[in-house]
Amino acid sequence: MSILDEIKPQQSIELLKHLHILTRDGKINQDSRRKLKQVYHLYQFIEPILQTVHEKNPEFTLVDHGAGKSYLGFILNDLYIKNTRGKIICIEKNTDLIDRSVALKNKLNFQNMNFVASDVAGSGSHVPDNIDIVTALHACDTATDDAIKFAIDKNVDWIIMIPCCQAELAKFLRADKGSSLKKPIAELWRHGIHTREFGSHVTNVLRCLLLESKGYQVTVTELVGWEHSMKNELIIAKNIHQKKGNAVERIKKILDELNLNELESRFIY
Repeated sequence: MSILDEIKPQQSIELLKHLHILTRDGKINQDSRRKLKQVYHLYQFIEPILQTVHEKNPEFTLVDHGAGKSYLGFILNDLYIKNTRGKIICIEKNTDLIDRSVALKNKLNFQNMNFVASDVAGSGSHVPDNIDIVTALHACDTATDDAIKFAIDKNVDWIIMIPCCQAELAKFLRADKGSSLKKPIAELWRHGIHTREFGSHVTNVLRCLLLESKGYQVTVTELVGWEHSMKNELIIAKNIHQKKGNAVERIKKILDELNLNELESRFIY
């Protein structure tokens, strides 16, 4: 199979070289083939959402939080958004990464991409009031929570996220481990590796309940083919404007059961 058989016809070869999905001479190896499959696997979840939003609003806006090198933004723009009147805004606090992304944007002539140097929490004033989609892929620890709050405050139609490094809740579990071990349920996080995994799992459960409490319908999917990474949980939230009545109460009960009441303001507002 040739490289052209594996790459989507609308894909920019030059972009794939810059993203190290292709080698400098435009070839593909085993590692880059795996990266390409991962990109396309993720895109198959996002493309229908882009189509839905595009039909509703031809001049839609997507905001990517914690964009890093803006790989996701460039891929989405290259595969779909560049052929529409939509635009994408990439938010990243590292100014060096922003400068590199701007340079690549100019080289590829991607006119409908904008870049903002800011953290998630302080980015609200840099973007328009009307936003259709918010993405947050591998926004570390509480940056994902900041992106969720940003999206809720903007009342966006869709939220797409792959959470990363959820360390905050695990820290509280460790601090309270002595008293918690009196309860059998604490066996779920008694060992260090379980504390990390359980803390990550509970964090995402609480995030889903928060979104449901704000009127979002939530789907949680595993990204197959990402075996090298623990960051393979894809959360997609669609704003259906129907708040789940018992979501807040369930959050409170979970936090109370795990003695995590200090975190209530993060998941209930």
